[in-house]
Amino acid sequence: MATQHNDVTLLIGGKAHSKWQHYDIDSDLLQAADAWQLQLGLPDGQLPAGVVEGAEVVLMVGRDVVLTGRIDDIDELVSKTSHTLALAGRDHAAVLVDCSAPVFTARQATLAEVVASVVKPLGISRVRIASSQAGRARDKVSIEPGDTAWDVLARAAEANGLWPWFDPDGTLVVGGPDYSAPPVASLVLRRNGKGNNVQSLQRRRSMAGRYSDITVLGQAHGTHAEAGRHALKSAVRDPGCAVYRPRIVQDGDADSLADTRARARKLLSDSRLQGMTLTAVVKGHRTSDGVLWQPGQRVHVVSEPHGIDGVFFLMARKLQGGEGQGSRTTLTLKEDGVWVLDAHPDKRDKKRTKRKKKDDGLDAIDVD
Repeated sequence: MATQHNDVTLLIGGKAHSKWQHYDIDSDLLQAADAWQLQLGLPDGQLPAGVVEGAEVVLMVGRDVVLTGRIDDIDELVSKTSHTLALAGRDHAAVLVDCSAPVFTARQATLAEVVASVVKPLGISRVRIASSQAGRARDKVSIEPGDTAWDVLARAAEANGLWPWFDPDGTLVVGGPDYSAPPVASLVLRRNGKGNNVQSLQRRRSMAGRYSDITVLGQAHGTHAEAGRHALKSAVRDPGCAVYRPRIVQDGDADSLADTRARARKLLSDSRLQGMTLTAVVKGHRTSDGVLWQPGQRVHVVSEPHGIDGVFFLMARKLQGGEGQGSRTTLTLKEDGVWVLDAHPDKRDKKRTKRKKKDDGLDAIDVD
């Protein structure tokens, strides 16, 4: 790719700035807020116009927007030989992570209404809920004092089997992974070097936090409409874990077999995510077809030294570079189809959600 397609530009106060000594731009689906850092020299000792903490910024790679957010920190370092400026910030999820949610209680509130009530007072107006769950009403939603806006948002999303993140243009998305999307690129590492397009590829396999069997125990209290239910039990097994490593979890938020099953599947899928990670470093910030690397993409990996030939899910990526350094991207890849977002109702929501699950290789047994 041409060099200018990988150039990083900061838009602030109507002006564009580039030519960085160093930059880091992170994006991770499992992290609440994407972070960025930029460093440049100030030979004339003057701060660029509009550079103040809290200022809104847009980061671009070539002509593509990669992040929209605000400045958190401004550091100036003056020495005998130099005057440098370092800027750091996060995307628009930062205000949701840092600030408290408005305290309210609502009945028959849809997911879209809950999300709007939490994020709009904090200046988030662009929201897309990529699911039919958006219009589904919940019996009761109660926000407690001290809850951060992100905690409430994540809890409401997880109760519907979804997860929140921000698109590069600043739109809040509540959705899930698309495992039907075709791979955007192939990463190749062969011993003879033919067709290689990665600078390094690391595979990490770990047993820490991995479980072969997870059992979730729950109970349902009686109401005027139905009798209580006790000894609710769902056990989920991971055939891919060769060592017997059981775990039993008591879940007060799971008061039906569907809830215990969903909770068990979610816990086991999280353990599988920790079991294997591929970390690839590639030149530039784009695929061979010119597509900017973004979390949520699927990537075909072929590595002869590792014995790998399959499709993986891009969970995170980091853009790095600067003057004299070139541009590179670090890709964090996970097993495809493992990141499962099962609905898990919170007790404060008082709602049971049942969703049909795609077969992902986990064996489930329910005992009532």
